[in-house]
Order: sequence, then C-alpha cells, then structure tokens
Amino acid sequence: MLIEQLINGLTLGSIYAIVALGFTLVFGVLGIINMAHGEIFMVGAFIGVMVTGVLGWPLWIAFIVAVVITAILGYMLERFALRPLRGKQGVSHLAPLISTIGVSMFLENLSHHLFGSGNHPFRNSFSEIHIEIGSITVYLVQIVIFVISVALMMALSYWLQRTKAGKALRATAESLETASILGVDTKKIIILTVMIASAMGGIAGILVGMAFNSVNPQMGLSIGLKGLAIIILGGMGNVKGAVVGGLVLGLAETFIVVYGDSGYRDAVAFIIIIFILLLRPQGIFGQKTATEGR
Repeated sequence: MLIEQLINGLTLGSIYAIVALGFTLVFGVLGIINMAHGEIFMVGAFIGVMVTGVLGWPLWIAFIVAVVITAILGYMLERFALRPLRGKQGVSHLAPLISTIGVSMFLENLSHHLFGSGNHPFRNSFSEIHIEIGSITVYLVQIVIFVISVALMMALSYWLQRTKAGKALRATAESLETASILGVDTKKIIILTVMIASAMGGIAGILVGMAFNSVNPQMGLSIGLKGLAIIILGGMGNVKGAVVGGLVLGLAETFIVVYGDSGYRDAVAFIIIIFILLLRPQGIFGQKTATEGR
C-alpha cells in the first residue's frame, strides 16, 4: 500500500514539476509570474482530448499537436500581452501580471464556450494496462508519465547547461542589459523562453489527461496556483527547486488523500506556501536577497 502511494505521488509530482518548470523559466528570464500558464496547460489537455477522442489519432500525434499549438500560444502571449509592456516608461511592475491574468480569463472563457463546463473523458489505451509485482500494482500510464517527465527534465537541464542557446538564456536571466551588451539577442531569447515554457505546459496537460482520464476548463486555475506554490517552495527561478517542489507537493497531496481528509488536498499547496514564507522565504534552493530580514 505504501509503495503504491509513493508511486502515485511521484507520478503526480512529476506532472507538477513540468508545470513548475514552465513557471520558473518565465520568472527567471522576465521576473514575472505567468498566470496564463495554467490555462495554456488546460489547452494542451483539451488538444489531447480532441486528437485522441474526436479524431481518433494516436497519442504521440496528440503530443506533437499540443507542443506546436501551445508554443504558438506562448508566442502570442509574449508578442501581444507582455512585449508592449516591457521597458515602457510609467508602466507598473504589476502590469505584466495583470496582463497574463487577462489572457488566463480569456482562455478559460473560450474553452467554456467551445467545450462546455463539464468533464470530458480522455481515452487512452494505457489506462487499464498494469503490472503486478507481488501485492504492488503499477499501471503502464504511470511509468509512461514518469519516463516522459524525467526525460523532459534531463533534456531541459542539458539544454540550459550545455548549449549556446541555453547559456544565452541563463545570461539573459542574470541581466537583460548585460546579455544584450555581450551580443545576446535578448528579444529572441525571451520569445524562445515563453514558447518552451508554454509547450511544456501543453505536454503536462496531456499527461494529466492520461493520469486522470478526464479534463475540464476549470483545471487550469488549480494547476496554475499549485505551480506558483511549487516555485515558491523550491525557490523562485530555480530549475532544481521546481523539480523538487513538484515532487514534494505531489507526494504530500497523495498522502493527504490516503491517510487524511481528501477535502484538504488542494489546500496543501497553500499551507506549504504559508510555512515556507514564514520559515524560509527564499524557498528550499533560493538565494537570500540583500533586503531579506529588514
């Protein structure tokens, strides 16, 4: 029983980690919380429903379509909601946050109009396939989700550390002005960052559909707030922190449901925020700021 719940928690945590990586990439480069990320995640989930359920195409095509469409949404978000505010005189530092909230509300209302407000089944051929190891049951969908999640995390880490574009992104995250002086095309890097983050949200949306066999237009708000909790837990803008924070939250939610009261499952994320802000405001892997403790 305990081993099965650990597997369930790691599966859920892996999905949360992918969502949080999207949040932390955008925050690391632009210094803003992208509140539209949860709804882009939701769009990815509905793309999976349409491609596999309505069109009857294979699941791997759903992943490709979700990556392409959510990356395009990321480009449009940066081009029309974020870029016009960047560097503009007199613009409040809260303006980009409010702008992403507006995009979030637009996408949620659009999905209500297109799909309705109820749950929509996400049919996949893996949902009932399982392996029994003694008294432990492991579903194939859990293995697939975990493998995809780990592969994405490793690929992103390698890209950030070893490639020219990844190093340019890290330089831009350190200082937009300095990176520009050193010859980095910061405009392209910002666009690339938002598109990659959005594509990862789309992939996570399909993984959630595979795990729970249903999606709905309200799922974006919940996952968006949990993603915010995760990056606060792990450390704002920290990739390692996003992964660890996602796994911690996934395990915590799973054990609350099994050994506690399932009604408090969604409250766990925000209880974690409160404790982390009180005990370690910079997060597990975050760095202390010069003004901290004043």
